[in-house]
Amino acid sequence: MTLFTEFRVKVGTPVKLGDDGYGEARIVPILGGTVAGPGLCGVILPGGADEQRVRPDGLTRIHARYVIEAEDGALIRVDSQGLRHAAPEVMAALSRGENVDPGLVYFRTVIRFETAAPTHDGLNRTLFLAQGARQPDAVILQLTAL
Repeated sequence: MTLFTEFRVKVGTPVKLGDDGYGEARIVPILGGTVAGPGLCGVILPGGADEQRVRPDGLTRIHARYVIEAEDGALIRVDSQGLRHAAPEVMAALSRGENVDPGLVYFRTVIRFETAAPTHDGLNRTLFLAQGARQPDAVILQLTAL
């Protein structure tokens, strides 16, 4: 599969809402970031969020929403849903904000774009698969078209 683009999403400290019986709910603020690759370039605007559910076994369901401003000024909404999991000791290290070898973590999301910009209408018609890596203050997503 060919790389479409790479997101470097800057994230803030998670807001932990507690466990309501469906897993620990938390919201991770999206502070900004960059988009760079052959298919799309731009910046990630601050103000989005990644709403997560974390099960006791460490399985994390991810649902992030944020906006990209493309190099041509077009605004593109991102809706990203996926899963992240690893061995308990690896998930614990991630939770502590440590750098972890991405090869030890299953981290995939399906990304759907929405835009009113005619020059980017093809994004409205394509789904993307992203392989992710969590860093202490950022998430790296490498997108390929499905």
